[in-house]
Amino acid sequence: MKKVLTLALALTTTLAAAQSLRVGMAYDAGGKFDKSFNQSAYEGAVRATKNLGVQFKDFEPSDPSQVIQGIRSFAGEGFDLTIGVGFANNASISQVAKENPDLAFGLIDDVSKEKNVASLVFQEHEGSYLVGYLAGLNSSTNTVGFVGGMDIPLIHKFEAGYTAGVKAANPKAKVIAQYVGTTPDAWNNPGKAKEIAASMRAKGADIIFAAAGASGNGVIDYIKQTQCIKGSNTVKFYSNNFAKVAKSAAYQKACAGNTRPMFFIGVDSNQNYLGDFDKNPKTMNHGLTSMLKRVDNAVYALINDVKSGKFKGGERRFGLKENGVGYAMDTYNSALISNAQVQRLEAVKAKIISGAIKVPSK
Repeated sequence: MKKVLTLALALTTTLAAAQSLRVGMAYDAGGKFDKSFNQSAYEGAVRATKNLGVQFKDFEPSDPSQVIQGIRSFAGEGFDLTIGVGFANNASISQVAKENPDLAFGLIDDVSKEKNVASLVFQEHEGSYLVGYLAGLNSSTNTVGFVGGMDIPLIHKFEAGYTAGVKAANPKAKVIAQYVGTTPDAWNNPGKAKEIAASMRAKGADIIFAAAGASGNGVIDYIKQTQCIKGSNTVKFYSNNFAKVAKSAAYQKACAGNTRPMFFIGVDSNQNYLGDFDKNPKTMNHGLTSMLKRVDNAVYALINDVKSGKFKGGERRFGLKENGVGYAMDTYNSALISNAQVQRLEAVKAKIISGAIKVPSK
Protein backbone atom coordinates (compact mmCIF):
# COMPACT_ATOMS: atom_id res chain seq x y z
CA MET A 1 0.00 0.00 0.00
CA LYS A 2 2.85 2.35 0.92
CA LYS A 3 4.56 1.66 -2.43
CA VAL A 4 1.35 2.44 -4.32
CA LEU A 5 0.95 5.74 -2.47
CA THR A 6 4.55 6.71 -3.17
CA LEU A 7 4.12 5.88 -6.84
CA ALA A 8 0.91 7.93 -7.03
CA LEU A 9 2.58 10.95 -5.45
CA ALA A 10 5.56 10.66 -7.79
CA LEU A 11 3.24 10.42 -10.80
CA THR A 12 1.28 13.48 -9.63
CA THR A 13 4.50 15.46 -9.19
CA THR A 14 5.73 14.44 -12.65
CA LEU A 15 2.44 15.44 -14.28
CA ALA A 16 2.45 18.79 -12.46
CA ALA A 17 6.00 19.46 -13.61
CA ALA A 18 5.04 18.64 -17.19
CA GLN A 19 2.25 21.18 -17.12
CA SER A 20 3.49 24.76 -17.56
CA LEU A 21 2.38 27.40 -15.12
CA ARG A 22 -0.40 29.46 -16.70
CA VAL A 23 -0.52 33.21 -16.15
CA GLY A 24 -3.34 35.54 -17.20
CA MET A 25 -3.19 39.33 -17.30
CA ALA A 26 -5.92 41.98 -17.64
CA TYR A 27 -4.75 45.47 -18.58
CA ASP A 28 -5.68 48.91 -17.34
CA ALA A 29 -6.92 51.85 -19.43
CA GLY A 30 -4.32 52.85 -21.99
CA GLY A 31 -3.88 49.42 -23.53
CA LYS A 32 -1.10 46.85 -23.69
CA PHE A 33 1.24 48.89 -25.89
CA ASP A 34 0.95 52.26 -24.16
CA LYS A 35 4.78 52.55 -24.12
CA SER A 36 4.41 52.96 -20.38
CA PHE A 37 2.71 51.23 -17.42
CA ASN A 38 0.74 48.43 -19.11
CA GLN A 39 3.54 47.64 -21.52
CA SER A 40 5.98 47.29 -18.65
CA ALA A 41 3.69 44.69 -17.02
CA TYR A 42 3.41 42.86 -20.35
CA GLU A 43 7.20 42.83 -20.78
CA GLY A 44 7.65 41.30 -17.33
CA ALA A 45 5.27 38.48 -18.24
CA VAL A 46 6.95 37.92 -21.61
CA ARG A 47 10.32 37.68 -19.84
CA ALA A 48 8.81 35.00 -17.60
CA THR A 49 7.69 32.96 -20.63
CA LYS A 50 11.27 32.98 -21.92
CA ASN A 51 13.14 32.43 -18.67
CA LEU A 52 10.67 30.42 -16.58
CA GLY A 53 8.80 28.50 -19.26
CA VAL A 54 5.34 29.71 -18.24
CA GLN A 55 2.33 30.06 -20.53
CA PHE A 56 0.97 33.58 -20.81
CA LYS A 57 -2.38 34.88 -22.02
CA ASP A 58 -3.65 38.43 -21.73
CA PHE A 59 -6.90 40.34 -22.00
CA GLU A 60 -7.22 43.89 -23.30
CA PRO A 61 -10.71 45.27 -22.55
CA SER A 62 -12.29 47.75 -24.94
CA ASP A 63 -14.41 48.97 -22.02
CA PRO A 64 -13.59 48.94 -18.26
CA SER A 65 -16.78 46.97 -17.54
CA GLN A 66 -15.32 44.02 -19.48
CA VAL A 67 -12.35 43.55 -17.14
CA ILE A 68 -14.12 41.27 -14.69
CA GLN A 69 -15.23 39.01 -17.58
CA GLY A 70 -11.63 38.54 -18.65
CA ILE A 71 -10.46 37.84 -15.09
CA ARG A 72 -13.30 35.37 -14.52
CA SER A 73 -12.39 33.62 -17.75
CA PHE A 74 -8.81 33.05 -16.56
CA ALA A 75 -10.02 31.79 -13.18
CA GLY A 76 -12.64 29.58 -14.81
CA GLU A 77 -9.92 27.91 -16.87
CA GLY A 78 -7.91 27.33 -13.69
CA PHE A 79 -5.04 29.69 -14.45
CA ASP A 80 -2.40 29.45 -11.70
CA LEU A 81 -2.01 33.23 -11.50
CA THR A 82 -4.17 36.08 -12.76
CA ILE A 83 -2.84 39.65 -12.61
CA GLY A 84 -4.90 42.84 -12.77
CA VAL A 85 -2.89 45.82 -14.00
CA GLY A 86 -3.84 49.11 -12.33
CA PHE A 87 -5.79 50.31 -9.31
CA ALA A 88 -9.01 50.44 -11.33
CA ASN A 89 -8.97 46.64 -11.51
CA ASN A 90 -8.97 46.17 -7.72
CA ALA A 91 -12.71 45.48 -7.43
CA SER A 92 -12.65 42.92 -10.26
CA ILE A 93 -9.56 41.09 -9.02
CA SER A 94 -10.82 41.08 -5.43
CA GLN A 95 -14.26 39.76 -6.40
CA VAL A 96 -12.92 36.91 -8.53
CA ALA A 97 -10.24 36.09 -5.94
CA LYS A 98 -12.95 35.82 -3.30
CA GLU A 99 -14.84 33.40 -5.56
CA ASN A 100 -11.70 31.31 -6.12
CA PRO A 101 -9.80 31.08 -2.82
CA ASP A 102 -7.58 28.26 -4.09
CA LEU A 103 -6.13 30.30 -6.96
CA ALA A 104 -3.43 33.00 -6.84
CA PHE A 105 -4.01 36.57 -7.99
CA GLY A 106 -1.91 39.70 -8.37
CA LEU A 107 -2.88 43.37 -8.33
CA ILE A 108 -0.66 46.23 -9.44
CA ASP A 109 -0.88 49.70 -7.92
CA ASP A 110 -3.48 49.05 -5.23
CA VAL A 111 -4.08 46.85 -2.20
CA SER A 112 -6.73 44.14 -2.09
CA LYS A 113 -8.20 42.82 1.14
CA GLU A 114 -8.39 39.27 -0.19
CA LYS A 115 -5.80 36.88 1.27
CA ASN A 116 -5.01 35.20 -2.06
CA VAL A 117 -4.10 38.47 -3.79
CA ALA A 118 -0.51 39.73 -3.88
CA SER A 119 -0.77 43.53 -4.01
CA LEU A 120 2.23 45.08 -5.74
CA VAL A 121 2.64 48.77 -4.95
CA PHE A 122 5.47 51.17 -5.68
CA GLN A 123 7.31 54.07 -4.05
CA GLU A 124 6.73 56.33 -7.06
CA HIS A 125 7.64 59.42 -5.06
CA GLU A 126 11.21 58.13 -4.58
CA GLY A 127 11.87 57.71 -8.30
CA SER A 128 10.10 60.97 -9.05
CA TYR A 129 12.39 62.76 -6.60
CA LEU A 130 15.42 61.64 -8.59
CA VAL A 131 14.10 62.80 -11.98
CA GLY A 132 12.92 66.02 -10.34
CA TYR A 133 16.44 66.53 -9.04
CA LEU A 134 17.77 66.23 -12.61
CA ALA A 135 15.12 68.67 -13.84
CA GLY A 136 16.14 71.16 -11.17
CA LEU A 137 19.80 70.89 -12.14
CA ASN A 138 19.14 71.33 -15.86
CA SER A 139 16.28 73.79 -16.27
CA SER A 140 17.46 76.90 -18.08
CA THR A 141 14.39 78.89 -17.01
CA ASN A 142 14.08 77.75 -13.38
CA THR A 143 10.55 76.66 -14.31
CA VAL A 144 9.48 73.07 -14.93
CA GLY A 145 6.14 71.34 -15.44
CA PHE A 146 4.28 68.29 -14.16
CA VAL A 147 1.35 66.84 -16.11
CA GLY A 148 -0.68 64.27 -14.18
CA GLY A 149 -3.25 61.98 -15.74
CA MET A 150 -6.18 61.35 -13.44
CA ASP A 151 -6.29 63.59 -10.37
CA ILE A 152 -5.94 60.88 -7.71
CA PRO A 153 -3.68 60.21 -4.68
CA LEU A 154 -1.53 57.74 -6.65
CA ILE A 155 -0.44 60.43 -9.12
CA HIS A 156 -0.10 62.98 -6.32
CA LYS A 157 2.82 60.80 -5.16
CA PHE A 158 4.61 61.44 -8.45
CA GLU A 159 3.98 65.16 -8.20
CA ALA A 160 5.09 65.38 -4.55
CA GLY A 161 8.35 63.53 -5.12
CA TYR A 162 9.11 65.40 -8.33
CA THR A 163 8.50 68.80 -6.75
CA ALA A 164 10.66 67.96 -3.73
CA GLY A 165 13.49 66.79 -5.99
CA VAL A 166 13.34 69.92 -8.14
CA LYS A 167 13.45 72.16 -5.06
CA ALA A 168 16.30 70.19 -3.47
CA ALA A 169 18.47 70.68 -6.56
CA ASN A 170 17.36 74.23 -7.29
CA PRO A 171 15.57 76.12 -4.49
CA LYS A 172 14.80 78.97 -6.91
CA ALA A 173 12.92 76.71 -9.33
CA LYS A 174 9.14 76.74 -9.76
CA VAL A 175 6.99 73.70 -10.54
CA ILE A 176 3.76 74.17 -12.51
CA ALA A 177 1.40 71.20 -12.04
CA GLN A 178 -1.83 70.38 -13.84
CA TYR A 179 -3.95 67.26 -14.33
CA VAL A 180 -5.63 66.04 -17.50
CA GLY A 181 -8.90 65.16 -15.75
CA THR A 182 -10.79 63.46 -12.94
CA THR A 183 -12.13 60.37 -14.75
CA PRO A 184 -10.37 57.32 -16.29
CA ASP A 185 -10.54 59.09 -19.66
CA ALA A 186 -7.67 61.23 -18.38
CA TRP A 187 -5.28 58.38 -19.19
CA ASN A 188 -6.22 58.49 -22.88
CA ASN A 189 -6.44 62.15 -23.81
CA PRO A 190 -3.16 63.19 -25.47
CA GLY A 191 -4.88 66.21 -27.02
CA LYS A 192 -5.62 67.70 -23.60
CA ALA A 193 -2.12 66.92 -22.35
CA LYS A 194 -0.71 68.66 -25.40
CA GLU A 195 -2.74 71.78 -24.58
CA ILE A 196 -1.43 71.70 -21.01
CA ALA A 197 2.15 71.42 -22.25
CA ALA A 198 1.63 74.47 -24.48
CA SER A 199 0.31 76.51 -21.56
CA MET A 200 3.28 75.47 -19.42
CA ARG A 201 5.77 76.46 -22.11
CA ALA A 202 4.08 79.85 -22.34
CA LYS A 203 4.78 80.24 -18.61
CA GLY A 204 8.45 79.35 -19.04
CA ALA A 205 8.55 75.59 -18.40
CA ASP A 206 11.37 73.99 -20.41
CA ILE A 207 11.22 70.50 -18.83
CA ILE A 208 7.91 68.64 -18.39
CA PHE A 209 7.37 65.38 -16.50
CA ALA A 210 4.17 63.59 -17.51
CA ALA A 211 2.70 60.82 -15.34
CA ALA A 212 -0.41 60.45 -17.42
CA GLY A 213 -0.48 57.09 -19.17
CA ALA A 214 -1.15 57.34 -22.90
CA SER A 215 -2.02 61.03 -22.46
CA GLY A 216 1.68 61.64 -21.90
CA ASN A 217 2.21 61.07 -25.63
CA GLY A 218 0.60 64.48 -26.14
CA VAL A 219 3.38 66.14 -24.13
CA ILE A 220 6.04 64.33 -26.16
CA ASP A 221 4.30 65.29 -29.42
CA TYR A 222 4.16 68.93 -28.38
CA ILE A 223 7.87 69.02 -27.57
CA LYS A 224 8.59 67.30 -30.89
CA GLN A 225 6.73 70.10 -32.68
CA THR A 226 8.25 73.01 -30.77
CA GLN A 227 11.68 71.60 -29.78
CA CYS A 228 12.67 74.74 -27.90
CA ILE A 229 11.49 77.67 -25.82
CA LYS A 230 12.16 81.24 -26.90
CA GLY A 231 13.36 83.98 -24.59
CA SER A 232 10.98 86.93 -24.07
CA ASN A 233 9.96 89.59 -21.57
CA THR A 234 8.32 86.84 -19.50
CA VAL A 235 10.71 83.94 -20.23
CA LYS A 236 14.19 84.49 -18.82
CA PHE A 237 17.21 82.19 -19.11
CA TYR A 238 19.57 81.49 -16.21
CA SER A 239 21.77 78.73 -17.67
CA ASN A 240 22.68 76.99 -20.90
CA ASN A 241 23.73 73.45 -19.96
CA PHE A 242 23.23 72.06 -23.46
CA ALA A 243 25.12 74.66 -25.51
CA LYS A 244 27.84 72.16 -26.50
CA VAL A 245 25.53 69.25 -27.31
CA ALA A 246 25.41 68.47 -31.06
CA LYS A 247 22.10 69.53 -32.59
CA SER A 248 20.30 68.53 -35.78
CA ALA A 249 20.04 70.89 -38.74
CA ALA A 250 16.27 70.97 -38.25
CA TYR A 251 16.69 72.06 -34.62
CA GLN A 252 19.20 74.76 -35.52
CA LYS A 253 16.84 76.13 -38.15
CA ALA A 254 13.74 76.09 -35.94
CA CYS A 255 15.49 77.32 -32.82
CA ALA A 256 17.87 80.01 -34.03
CA GLY A 257 18.34 83.05 -31.80
CA ASN A 258 17.70 83.36 -28.09
CA THR A 259 16.31 79.89 -27.32
CA ARG A 260 16.86 76.88 -25.12
CA PRO A 261 15.89 73.24 -25.81
CA MET A 262 12.78 71.69 -24.33
CA PHE A 263 12.71 68.25 -22.75
CA PHE A 264 10.20 65.74 -21.47
CA ILE A 265 10.74 63.21 -18.71
CA GLY A 266 9.30 59.78 -19.48
CA VAL A 267 7.44 57.59 -17.02
CA ASP A 268 7.11 53.94 -15.97
CA SER A 269 9.23 52.43 -18.76
CA ASN A 270 12.33 53.90 -20.39
CA GLN A 271 10.90 56.42 -22.86
CA ASN A 272 14.17 58.23 -23.59
CA TYR A 273 14.21 56.93 -27.17
CA LEU A 274 10.97 58.78 -27.91
CA GLY A 275 12.95 62.03 -27.74
CA ASP A 276 15.15 61.05 -30.67
CA PHE A 277 13.10 63.15 -33.06
CA ASP A 278 15.62 63.05 -35.93
CA LYS A 279 16.40 59.32 -35.51
CA ASN A 280 20.02 60.11 -34.74
CA PRO A 281 21.18 59.37 -31.18
CA LYS A 282 24.35 61.42 -31.81
CA THR A 283 22.37 64.67 -31.91
CA MET A 284 20.52 66.19 -28.96
CA ASN A 285 17.75 64.01 -27.55
CA HIS A 286 14.64 65.64 -26.09
CA GLY A 287 14.00 62.95 -23.48
CA LEU A 288 16.02 64.16 -20.48
CA THR A 289 15.44 60.90 -18.58
CA SER A 290 12.59 58.60 -17.52
CA MET A 291 11.20 57.74 -14.10
CA LEU A 292 11.38 53.97 -14.17
CA LYS A 293 8.61 52.16 -12.40
CA ARG A 294 9.76 48.58 -12.67
CA VAL A 295 6.38 46.95 -13.04
CA ASP A 296 8.17 44.39 -15.21
CA ASN A 297 10.44 43.36 -12.32
CA ALA A 298 7.51 43.11 -9.90
CA VAL A 299 5.44 40.99 -12.32
CA TYR A 300 8.38 38.72 -13.04
CA ALA A 301 9.13 38.29 -9.32
CA LEU A 302 5.49 37.40 -8.61
CA ILE A 303 5.35 34.81 -11.39
CA ASN A 304 8.61 33.33 -10.17
CA ASP A 305 7.21 33.08 -6.62
CA VAL A 306 4.16 31.18 -7.86
CA LYS A 307 6.34 28.84 -9.94
CA SER A 308 8.62 28.24 -6.94
CA GLY A 309 5.70 27.56 -4.61
CA LYS A 310 6.45 30.69 -2.60
CA PHE A 311 3.34 32.72 -3.42
CA LYS A 312 2.14 34.87 -0.56
CA GLY A 313 -0.84 37.21 -0.54
CA GLY A 314 -0.71 40.68 0.94
CA GLU A 315 1.06 43.95 0.23
CA ARG A 316 4.52 44.11 -1.33
CA ARG A 317 6.27 47.47 -1.77
CA PHE A 318 8.88 48.23 -4.41
CA GLY A 319 11.04 51.32 -3.91
CA LEU A 320 14.61 52.34 -4.69
CA LYS A 321 15.94 49.74 -2.27
CA GLU A 322 14.09 46.94 -4.07
CA ASN A 323 14.95 48.27 -7.56
CA GLY A 324 11.25 48.97 -8.03
CA VAL A 325 11.75 52.57 -9.17
CA GLY A 326 14.66 54.55 -10.59
CA TYR A 327 15.83 56.78 -13.41
CA ALA A 328 17.01 55.94 -16.94
CA MET A 329 20.45 56.52 -18.41
CA ASP A 330 21.32 55.25 -21.88
CA THR A 331 22.84 56.26 -25.20
CA TYR A 332 19.98 58.66 -25.85
CA ASN A 333 20.58 60.93 -22.85
CA SER A 334 24.24 60.35 -22.01
CA ALA A 335 25.20 63.64 -23.71
CA LEU A 336 22.60 65.52 -21.67
CA ILE A 337 23.49 64.41 -18.16
CA SER A 338 27.13 64.67 -17.12
CA ASN A 339 29.02 62.08 -15.09
CA ALA A 340 29.23 64.64 -12.31
CA GLN A 341 25.43 64.91 -12.23
CA VAL A 342 25.07 61.13 -12.21
CA GLN A 343 27.48 60.85 -9.25
CA ARG A 344 25.58 63.58 -7.44
CA LEU A 345 22.28 61.82 -8.12
CA GLU A 346 23.61 58.46 -6.97
CA ALA A 347 24.63 60.07 -3.68
CA VAL A 348 21.08 61.40 -3.30
CA LYS A 349 19.69 57.96 -4.13
CA ALA A 350 21.86 56.36 -1.43
CA LYS A 351 20.58 58.87 1.13
CA ILE A 352 16.96 58.06 0.23
CA ILE A 353 17.63 54.34 0.62
CA SER A 354 19.36 54.88 3.98
CA GLY A 355 16.55 57.12 5.21
CA ALA A 356 18.74 60.22 5.45
CA ILE A 357 16.44 61.90 2.93
CA LYS A 358 12.70 61.54 3.54
CA VAL A 359 10.76 61.94 0.32
CA PRO A 360 7.21 63.31 0.67
CA SER A 361 4.41 61.26 -0.89
CA LYS A 362 1.73 63.95 -0.83
